[in-house]
Amino acid sequence: MIEIESNKQAWGKISEEHYHHFKALLSDDNLHLNYYIQEELGDISGKEIIHLQCNTGADTLILAKTAKSVVGVDLVPDNIFFANKLAGDLNFKNVKFIEADIMTLSKVHGEKYDIVFTSEGVLGWLPDLNVWANTIRSLLKDNGYLYVFDSHPFFLSFDESKLDKEVFEIKYPYFSKIPSVDSSIGGYACEPKDGVKSYFWMHTVSDIINSLTRAGLHIEYFNEHAENFYDSGNMQASSSKKGLYAYSCNRDKYPMSFSLKASAYPAK
Repeated sequence: MIEIESNKQAWGKISEEHYHHFKALLSDDNLHLNYYIQEELGDISGKEIIHLQCNTGADTLILAKTAKSVVGVDLVPDNIFFANKLAGDLNFKNVKFIEADIMTLSKVHGEKYDIVFTSEGVLGWLPDLNVWANTIRSLLKDNGYLYVFDSHPFFLSFDESKLDKEVFEIKYPYFSKIPSVDSSIGGYACEPKDGVKSYFWMHTVSDIINSLTRAGLHIEYFNEHAENFYDSGNMQASSSKKGLYAYSCNRDKYPMSFSLKASAYPAK
């Protein structure tokens, strides 16, 4: 798929800078899962986890500090190279990384896990959530569950450059199935890189929930949060909820992120 290949090339341009950025944070113990993830994920000791769309593996390693083992999966060859390097640099023994497209992962990987984990800017890079959900079900043990933390689709429809001025203008149609195209990539862990084509798909709340229920998963909760996991423009770091950002004008107006837990139904 041309869009997926273009995304792979785009993300590869910032892999090495992400590696250096996250290595410095992890080495100083300055990188943690955000407040909601920590609260909702709870105790993962003894768990076997697969982390989808893991980038260069920073959050994979955070999970591995407590979990029995963690497998990270990413589309980008350079991300996997630097994820392995990061794990080696920091002497992690209970992690491994797989280079794979989530859309075809089930064809090349048949292991089962207690938890499928994916978070912070992931779903929009996938063209088909039905394939994603079926892949998740195939990865879960019968008593396992999926945990997702990501941008709320309602927030993603706005022109993010105007939200700090309390201007709520739709820039990205909520129901559109045509991906938006950007000519740059990155910006949160390195300077943005121009001269690329990156494709991002809008998925509605019903797209997310229905794909999982069709795959035989039980939605335990879908929580909506006013905070964001990155500064989308003149936001303030939350003093009480680590790893999150907020607008003082948005205490109760609209969601910026969501979290979801979905459990596997036991096989009949």
